[in-house]
Amino acid sequence: MNYGLSDQVRSMALEKYVRPAIHAGKAGFSVAVRDLMRDLQATGFPARNWPQVCTAIQAEKFLRANGLEIEAVDGPPKKQSTTVVVRYRFVAAEAQPGSMNPPLHDNLSSSAEETPEEWAHRVTGKLFGLMKDEFAAFGGGEAFLRWVRSEDEDEAA
Repeated sequence: MNYGLSDQVRSMALEKYVRPAIHAGKAGFSVAVRDLMRDLQATGFPARNWPQVCTAIQAEKFLRANGLEIEAVDGPPKKQSTTVVVRYRFVAAEAQPGSMNPPLHDNLSSSAEETPEEWAHRVTGKLFGLMKDEFAAFGGGEAFLRWVRSEDEDEAA
């Protein structure tokens, strides 16, 4: 098995943050990239590789494998910095607080058992909130639509 740097990041995050939160019965927890980088560097992880750390702990692979959902990402807008703090909550039944073992399976086998309707809800659910930050930058959904429509009007003129 090829054990890459992202796998090292996910493994360290699991050991240092996910499992302790589960054992403590918490509903959620936070990971500060700076602290995780410090732990990783002690094992020989490259010092300036914080973008990979940010990406690995926000990746769907990490979230799904541990029954997590990101509540918020504090830090700069691009969510890529040593100052980033990712706040998680547990969502999978197997990873509810008090459970001793978070799910560590790939979920590929369970997706084969999904009905088309369940699959559609799961996939479209990931899109929910995708434009939330964009709408907020324009002052809400209506303001965003006004902006989009004004671009169309400019082209028609």
